[in-house]
Amino acid sequence: MGFVVAEIDIGKGKTARRAYGFDDITIVPSRRTRDPEDIDLSWEIDAYRFDLPFMASAMDSVVSPASAIEIGRQGGVGVLNLEGLWTRYENADEILIEISELDDDASMQRMQELYERPIDLDLMLQRISEVNDADVVSCAAISPQRAAEHIDVILRAELGLLVIQQPVISAEHLSNTEAEPLNLKTFIRRLEVPVIVGDCASYSAALHLMRTGAAGILVGVGTGRASTVRRVLGIGGPQATALADARAARMRHLDETGVYTHIIADGSMSTGGDVAKAIVCGADAVMLGAPLAAATEAPGRGWHWGVQSVHPTVPQGGRIAVPPRGSLAEIIHGPSHADDGALNLAGGLRQSMAMCGYTDLKDFQKAEILVSQQ
Repeated sequence: MGFVVAEIDIGKGKTARRAYGFDDITIVPSRRTRDPEDIDLSWEIDAYRFDLPFMASAMDSVVSPASAIEIGRQGGVGVLNLEGLWTRYENADEILIEISELDDDASMQRMQELYERPIDLDLMLQRISEVNDADVVSCAAISPQRAAEHIDVILRAELGLLVIQQPVISAEHLSNTEAEPLNLKTFIRRLEVPVIVGDCASYSAALHLMRTGAAGILVGVGTGRASTVRRVLGIGGPQATALADARAARMRHLDETGVYTHIIADGSMSTGGDVAKAIVCGADAVMLGAPLAAATEAPGRGWHWGVQSVHPTVPQGGRIAVPPRGSLAEIIHGPSHADDGALNLAGGLRQSMAMCGYTDLKDFQKAEILVSQQ
């Protein structure tokens, strides 16, 4: 099944597709409305059901074992970074305090030094167990480079959901080195734990990741507030178009295999309206970073950064300030006393669905969209 897209000339020797971000589109209300109390925001992936379609990004500034537990209790799921400070330091809280007090000029080099400490496998096991012991679904992320190396520890810890993630991931990695690259298709299909892989930003990449047997894929490259991938590497894509492309890939994959692969929007969302647009564009759930880093309980203590921000040779992000806006409960469920949509994200999504007449997330994906900017 193919599809046709309009292309524009950017010069005599090159054409390009026009792409859209969330600021370029708006959701069109339908002929009916609903009572917000009738809206169901639940989301299911594999054997797990969550009250909210919210995943907290695998960033040390967003997710600690304690915040993962709290996010789980609020109805979402927190993704712990298995290559972050929590698996390198027993006293990770003290390290996070140090990072929060760094001068801007010295922050990058010092953070790179802190992330050079080797991963402690006993700590990895301990951190996952802390979340499991709180009776919420444990979820953690690891890069493709370390997935095979540490999978035995991850499985021994009885992790609920595994995320294999890096800024750009492919199902087919080619290398001239002697080390054999990870074959995602083979690796994922032999695991009993459901796997989410990402990130990607195109139809072909999304389709290939779906064919690995993953339960879900992450969509979004260079879209997060803490990411400078577009500036440093020159790659990425506006999120609305990336999600629409992944949605088309999901339709083809479903037609070919009968298997529905979940799409998780990763990046470019700071308000309830952004979350609503992501769902309408095709996402089943969203992964939130900066909005949750602004919680008073967030481990970043008013700062936000990602794994690629501390890359040892090519940093692709920075430490950005995120002044606290409220508790995790207020950011997710409200109440809100501001008009910018940054608080009560679930309420914003619920109101949007009610005004458009849809009672569940799958139906909301059918809502009409208009391009609001050119």
